[in-house]
Amino acid sequence: MHTLTSWQQAGKYYNHNGNKVFYIEEGAGEAIVFLHGYPTASYDWKHIWDGLKANYKLIALDFLGFGFSDKPVKYPYSIIDQANIVTDLLMEIGVQKFHLIAHDYAVSVAQEFMARQKANRAKNYTILSVCLLNGGLFPELHRPVLMQKLLLSPLGPLIGKLFTKKRFAKSFGQVFAPDKRPSDAEMDDFWQLIQYNNGKVIIHKLLHYIADRKANRDSWVGATINPPMPVLLINGSLDPVSGKHLADGYRSMVKNPNIVELPTTGHYPQVESPAEVLKAIKGFLLK
Repeated sequence: MHTLTSWQQAGKYYNHNGNKVFYIEEGAGEAIVFLHGYPTASYDWKHIWDGLKANYKLIALDFLGFGFSDKPVKYPYSIIDQANIVTDLLMEIGVQKFHLIAHDYAVSVAQEFMARQKANRAKNYTILSVCLLNGGLFPELHRPVLMQKLLLSPLGPLIGKLFTKKRFAKSFGQVFAPDKRPSDAEMDDFWQLIQYNNGKVIIHKLLHYIADRKANRDSWVGATINPPMPVLLINGSLDPVSGKHLADGYRSMVKNPNIVELPTTGHYPQVESPAEVLKAIKGFLLK
């Protein structure tokens, strides 16, 4: 399994309008594209990476503003722009058909992709299937933590600059199951990725995705309720942000929902319960 250093060393950079976007590409076979959550990075997928690498071509990127990618201060961060970055990267490396696995922030990117394919707006690519992990699929069911609310307030820029590892660890740890919170070493890795390229300065700007979800609700929720490809939802029930209440909402709105619920897991299933997540993904992809 990769360390944070080996993950960075295995990666490459794609130039998007003058900004460097970090990505990692390993393995061979049908392509799987992994999209990460807020405020972390592609390294979130390390726990299930090797379990899929032998049979699939794996691609993961750090969205602009996250992880090892550039974090420009004067930039209009948006979900639709992040989706365009992903498609441009895939065209650059010659990937036209792929499975999509998305968590948290990235479920909105996945919903934008689903909406494009549903409306025949997907150009030069086809999404074969989508796997969604805990995230705000329905804006009205999203429950942001206190730190997110503060970062969204007028005090957001100041709070971001004053953000410390201790404050981050306290807030971030709350979204995990009580007995599955990150170790000190894991928390160090998460914090390094946030700090990289002076990321604290723009961490509040990345929360624009919450407004994007409301603005695009009809299109994104419509594609979620009636998706144009097979979809699996993996949900950690103990997540205070998008846990059991999200799974219940999904079940009530989606016809014949395909859900794997993890009752002892929180917001980061791929980190907290990687064996269960890997089993669910393999079973879904092999159907």
